[in-house]
Parts: sequence; C-alpha cells; structure tokens
Amino acid sequence: MSNIPSTQHAIQITGVDTIVHNEAKPVDPVGPTQMLLQVEACGICFSDTKLLHAFDSHPRKAEVVSGMDLDALKEIPSYHPGDAPVVPGHEPVARIVAVGDRVEQFSVGDRVLVQADWKHLKTPKSNGAFGYNFDGALQEYVVVDERCVVAPDGEKFLIHVTDGPSAAAVGLIEPWATVEGSYAWAERHHPKAGGRMLVVGDVDGLDALTAEHAPSEVVRVADGELNVDGPFDDIVYRGSDVATLEALGGLLGMRGVLCVVLDGETIPGPVNIDIGRVHYDFIRFCGTTGSDPAEGYAWIPANGELRENDEVAIIGAAGPMGVMHTMRALTSKVPGISVAATDLSDERLAHLESLARPVADEAGIDLQVINTSTTQLQPGYTHLSCMVPVPALVAQAVDLAADGAIINAFAGIPAGTTGEFDLQGIIERRIFMLGTSGSDVSDMRTVLQKIEDGILDTHISLDAVTGMAGFQDAIDSVINRTSGGKIMVYPMLHDLPLTRLGEMSEKLPHVAAKLNDGVWTKEAEEALLAGK
Repeated sequence: MSNIPSTQHAIQITGVDTIVHNEAKPVDPVGPTQMLLQVEACGICFSDTKLLHAFDSHPRKAEVVSGMDLDALKEIPSYHPGDAPVVPGHEPVARIVAVGDRVEQFSVGDRVLVQADWKHLKTPKSNGAFGYNFDGALQEYVVVDERCVVAPDGEKFLIHVTDGPSAAAVGLIEPWATVEGSYAWAERHHPKAGGRMLVVGDVDGLDALTAEHAPSEVVRVADGELNVDGPFDDIVYRGSDVATLEALGGLLGMRGVLCVVLDGETIPGPVNIDIGRVHYDFIRFCGTTGSDPAEGYAWIPANGELRENDEVAIIGAAGPMGVMHTMRALTSKVPGISVAATDLSDERLAHLESLARPVADEAGIDLQVINTSTTQLQPGYTHLSCMVPVPALVAQAVDLAADGAIINAFAGIPAGTTGEFDLQGIIERRIFMLGTSGSDVSDMRTVLQKIEDGILDTHISLDAVTGMAGFQDAIDSVINRTSGGKIMVYPMLHDLPLTRLGEMSEKLPHVAAKLNDGVWTKEAEEALLAGK
C-alpha cells in the first residue's frame, strides 16, 4: 500500500441538507476481512438527494440490527450509521488495490461493480447499504468488508467486470439495473404461504383461496371493526367503504396485497393510496366485482414486463431514467409494441429523439415523442411507466390505461405520500399498479450481459461528467431536474468542473473529438483522464 496516499478528496454528508467537499479525508485502514477499492467513477443518483434531505432519518442510514456479528461492525472503519458523517455514492466501478489476509473471494487487481443494497444486513426498516450507512464511492478510496459484500447464502454484492467497458458504462449499470428490476420483479398472485392474513367482513371462498398457499395466521373481523395490529401480508376485504379501504392500506406490510371483494357494490369515490409505499414497500392492490377473492388475485401479472402488442406510454421519458425506460422498450424485441415518450421540455425531447429514433426505426417500432404541455394523451395505453414523482400523474395514468393495463410507478415518491385513485376503475378494468425500488444482483448481471453482447450502450444516458470541484453543481442539477441524463463523477479528477457533453467541444475539445455523435465513449473517457 506504499503508493496509496494517507488522505484523499471525498464528498461527505454531515447533516440534513449539509454536504462538504473534504480535501483531506483519511484513507481508512484495511482490516483482515476488508478490501480497499480505488474508485474509477461513480454516478450521481436522485436517491443521493433523498439521503441528503433526510440524513439520519433515512431508513438506510440507521444502524444494522441483524445479519452479521454486530460487534464486528465496530471493526469496519467505513460504517457510519445515525448522525455520523457519511460518503454517499452507490453507482460505482472500482479496482481492488489492497486486501486483508482473511479475504477469501476477491484479489488485488479485481475490477468490480458494487451492488449497493446489502440485503442480508437489516436496519429496523430497511437494509444496510453502500453509500448510506456504509461509506460510498464519492471519494477516491473506500474500504468494504467481505462479510458485507458476501451474504451468508453466498450471494456476492461485488460483481467482477472485465477491463473492456469504460468506467462510465459500468458505473451506469446500477441505474439501468433498477429499470431492469422494475420489469423483472416477480409479483405474487396468491396469498403468501406462511404469512399473516386479515379478513374483513363476510368473505366466501377463503378455503379455496388458501388451499395451496396457506397463511400461518388468519385474523377475522367484522366490517367496521379494525382494532387490529398490523402489518399483514394479505388483506381480503368484502365491502366498498372508502375510509375502510384507506385504513386497510395502512395495515399492509412490506410486499402486502389488499384484495377488495366488491360483490356487486361500488366504491363511491376516490381512495387515498400511499403511492410511495407502492414504490418502496411493494404493496399491491387487486380485487373483483364479484364475490370470489381468488378472481382478484388471478389477474395479477407474473411481472411488469412488456407484452406482445403493448401500447407503451413513458411519462417523463426525456429525463435520465425515462431515457433508460424508452431505450429498454425499443431494444426489448417484444413483438408489435408501440412507444409514446412524453415530457414537457422540447429541448430534452429533441435529445431523446436523437437517441431513440434511429433505434426505433431499426427495430420497426412506432415511436411518438410528445410534449404533453401542448398535446394531450388519449386513453388506451396498455403499459404505462411514470418517471415523475407526483401522485396525481400516477393517478392520471389510471385514466389513460386500457383494460388489463400495467402501470409502473417508477418514480421514487416518498413513502407516506398519498394520492387520490380510482380504485373502483382499477378493480373493474383490472389495472395492475406496481412499483419497485432498487435492483438485484441478477438485474445488474442482465444489464452487464446486454452491454457485452452489444444490445445496449449505457453511455447514451450520460449527460455530463465532473470531478470533485463540480460536485455541488452536479447535485444541484439533479435536485432541480435540469440534467438531461446521468452525471458521472471521476473522484481522482479533483479540479474538473461540471461539464455537459454538449459543452465538451468548447471546454474540452480533445475529449469532444472522441465522442460518437455526442455520445460518451471509452476513448473520450481515456482522453479525459489523460488530460490535454
């Protein structure tokens, strides 16, 4: 470790809405079970802004309470829960430059992609995570412990990658993987076996419903008598009372399902649904106009994947994540689909069109690029994804949806944020509303494979690059949604200001010469890192 400095440049969140550029943060020592990663690049995510705004109240900033020897956490110098300053950054690619003598599955020289959600490490309301309660990659060097990145079941949260792709291409895998995960997440179309079920009212057909997937506990109450302690994995309610429906939504646990048995009744008005929990807690709503609850579960799809001949609408398509959803649809090879990509900015839509139109034409896909400030969408879409964290827009998607549609509430609306939804229409027309948060290792491997196979160029979502000096401008751009794509940070470039690719010819012409029609390349990255 003789060539590794004792201090480094780092970005630290030190309190609510308080961020500093520390030019002399100590490089942490490497313990026996630990590795030192030298960060090549790290993307900025909108989730970083949520940590900035919430800080120690963020569920992933809390202390780890299970999943490993809690005393061993004291041995990890990069573990900073609660109100301790922490380095954000959970979209990196890095090189292992030092290992402890008890590290078994990684070696010096390995190039790795970090899956940040360490799901075996539990906080009271979430998981331990790289860039949240463990230091992330918005610094030059970061220590990780093998016990954190290899779960007891053997799952690895450091993924080996070759030297082939650029650092930016690999660093962009994590956001692309969250997109992939929103389509791949397996939905549950039956009661949870071994779960906890609440039955409200006189419901027929429960024995048949639970025959193959039996709950471990069934709590039965009369309609109007909700003095029960949640959470529940499944709630079956026979009735249509709005206040009861809203109360039952609050009793759903993580990944819980509320099945409404209307039995000929009609919900008299809109229902406030916690759309933030649909996204972050994976809660789901289904139901039937008849009397058999099994009919409500039966129309839940296997996942949120595009289907043959889907008429796809992507709301907020010209933003960073919307571009990814659009390009995924255009490269999906699902037969017969059409895509409507919407936004409010002509400038951002023009950028999207420049990226998407050639791909759509080559795939033979009908692509419409629509500014919804001047052109109103017409109902009839069978698959809708919402990139905008506004509950009213997700609710509007229900009105635009055809019978049997899937709505992906992709935008990270904070849990506890409700919106008024036409639950009657959702049930009658069997519209499935899903939301997912984060990604699995399998999603990251899927994206990595698409890169290696030449199906996907993650560079297309890159809008700007920066060193440490430009980080404040970069995070402000993410907060204010003024970026037309992702921003990549190169921590070893201390003085590089925020530089958009569209400005590259003026500011860094030697780098601009290596772009591919304005799109980032490995050669451009090499030129950036080499200097003039």
